[in-house]
Amino acid sequence: MLNEQNSPLLIAEKACKTIMNTFTPAELPPANRWHYHQSVFLYGMLRVWEATGKEEYFEYTKAYVDNLLDDEGNFYFDRDELDSIQVGILLFPLYEATKEAKYLIAAKKLRNLLNTINKTSEGGYWHKDKYPYQMWLDGLFMAAPFMLMYNEHFQEPELIQDVFLQERLMRKHMKDPKTGLPFHAWDEKREQPWANKETGCSPEFWGRSVGWYGTALVDILALLEGKNHGQEVFVEELQSYITSVVNFQDHDSGLWYQIVDKGDQADNWLESSCSSLFIYTIAKALKAGYVDHSYKEIVDKAYEGLLNHMVKVDGDHLELSGICIGTSAGVYDYYVERPTSENDLHGMGAFILACMALHDISK
Repeated sequence: MLNEQNSPLLIAEKACKTIMNTFTPAELPPANRWHYHQSVFLYGMLRVWEATGKEEYFEYTKAYVDNLLDDEGNFYFDRDELDSIQVGILLFPLYEATKEAKYLIAAKKLRNLLNTINKTSEGGYWHKDKYPYQMWLDGLFMAAPFMLMYNEHFQEPELIQDVFLQERLMRKHMKDPKTGLPFHAWDEKREQPWANKETGCSPEFWGRSVGWYGTALVDILALLEGKNHGQEVFVEELQSYITSVVNFQDHDSGLWYQIVDKGDQADNWLESSCSSLFIYTIAKALKAGYVDHSYKEIVDKAYEGLLNHMVKVDGDHLELSGICIGTSAGVYDYYVERPTSENDLHGMGAFILACMALHDISK
């Protein structure tokens, strides 16, 4: 049962402090790199800062970015992948708090990546140059929130329409009509070994990628709140998505599987980062009124499942297990044979986001 000792905010703070006590900001793995692993974690940490007002969380996030950015806004980043753009969501809160111009200069550099990244014939961003003609679910979260934040500062409304296009193409090509879930990846050329020769889709619903898609949808809606851009389409898609995801929640644990729809397979396993992202998405949708109050029981059960099966707490130290390491697109055996790790930032970031979304609906 939920109580003061395992309240989501307290647990989120323990997760933050565990990582802070393990790594300096520069050491966050992969060390000294502009990388979305760190950013997902720090995105969650900024939510904790906003809720608590404790400057240590803001200063830790700022130190990570400042280690990589000089006073003129110069920095090294991989210029052929959407993953680099995701880190840019840290720049705007840093600028708002400090008014240091270097953060917006860096944001402009990331925005220009969108001018050069390769695209499908319909204008869909390749996930990376090394994955030609491929769109991945992950890419919507990697790019869309940054694009909307950038528009808020620089008034480029065409970026809003581009966000709509990217989501529409994913829905068109990657959504399975039977389950309502989106496949992990789509190859326009149907050349990848995993690509269905008819649809171009990868064959499985990989948990974390499905989670990124929902996270993107609910964050897009939050960023467009109060504006009139026709975002009702996102509300409808989010509601459909949540209904589909909930259908595959494990009855006993409250969690979700590495391959979302195949919990009956003996070699499939419960995975903590996707479970956290599903909690985040559903809880935020509940807070915004996109789904009704009955969904609170679902996220509470999932959170208890994480605490019971994936989390160990010793004082201020928290260990989160069952986190799938970084993963490309593939077939069933590839996904279920991926190693897991403890306190990988993929999982810790998602877990902190889940905790903070639960905290928000408890207020």
